[in-house]
Amino acid sequence: MVGKRCLAAMIFVLGTAGAADQSFAGRIHTGDETGTLHARFCPELVSILAQSELAYTCQTSTGTAANVREVTASPSELGYGQLDIFASELANLNGAGAIIPLRKDDARQCLFAVTKRRDLQSFGELSALAAQLKFHLPPEDSNSSGTFKILQEIDAAGVGQAAAVQHEASAEDAIRAALASENAVAFFVEFPNPNDTRFALVRELGGHFVPIIDREILRHHIGGEKIYFAQETQVSNAEWLTSARKAVTACTPMVLFTGTPEKITDAKARQDHEDMIATVRALRTEMLLPQESTFARILARTKELSASSAEKLMQASERAKERARPYIQDAKEATDRAIEAAKPALNKAKEYGRKFYDQAREGLKGLMDSESDETEPPVAQSEEPRNEPQQ
Repeated sequence: MVGKRCLAAMIFVLGTAGAADQSFAGRIHTGDETGTLHARFCPELVSILAQSELAYTCQTSTGTAANVREVTASPSELGYGQLDIFASELANLNGAGAIIPLRKDDARQCLFAVTKRRDLQSFGELSALAAQLKFHLPPEDSNSSGTFKILQEIDAAGVGQAAAVQHEASAEDAIRAALASENAVAFFVEFPNPNDTRFALVRELGGHFVPIIDREILRHHIGGEKIYFAQETQVSNAEWLTSARKAVTACTPMVLFTGTPEKITDAKARQDHEDMIATVRALRTEMLLPQESTFARILARTKELSASSAEKLMQASERAKERARPYIQDAKEATDRAIEAAKPALNKAKEYGRKFYDQAREGLKGLMDSESDETEPPVAQSEEPRNEPQQ
């Protein structure tokens, strides 16, 4: 009997210890299941933290904004994000100081616009023609769509005027939809990796990249922090008769964040959290990058443009926008002239319609009046009282 009691006590203790260990296991919020953050970056971090006896697992999500909300609610957890959306979410966050960045700029994700339209070769032309184009984007709550909204705020008179914006099920679907048309653009944000499905689709479907380089974009700050940088990225690998293709565009740093230790009430859990923060901040950048050699080489080849090179591109974009403006103005004036020419016919049709309406209304009124006369009940006749003979 004593042996059974001892065995039961041992099982209870072991079970309690296991439950305690599991209670301190945290999550790292990433993004889409097939995305680079979830599939490549997060597993490396989980492995490093496990060596320090810190148990974390990778958790899929819709993107940076959702990750900020999750970490705000559970400060012991971590989240990956794009700096542009991360900074925007923090600026709108009620609980100021609830989240702290652990790492910034270990890698950058870049803004890509893809189209078949050959006269779109710069952001200036894209901006000038935005009201006439159809934009295809990944899901509405994705990082790509969040960045597109920021671009619309920055370029309110250009991309901000885009009326035809359609969200697709994925970035791949957005690319397919845009490249099935001669007057559409796909927009997405991704690590520059020519081996990725998205970049392969652009090549297969005959699209080209439009540089997202503009003075206002590169100057844009959120919370006093610069969020976009002009970079040269590789978008295709070298082949037998062709060299590797490169594109220049704006990129935003990757950020890894967590909740502040002060938001954790349990002393032991708070100490574990502080240990995790110290561990992650002390890591070298190369330890956090995916160990896949091809991907590491591609990230290494992505380089920031010099100030002079970026200035030349911004000036070219501005000139392109100025050249496109007369075309837009001519189209607007032609539309206005067509409307003016159509006004006499429209007014005549309006007068005819009003006359027809009045006639119909009078006819209906007459019909209702005649029916009212035919169905009017007879007025009751009052009878004179009869004098009954007296008995």
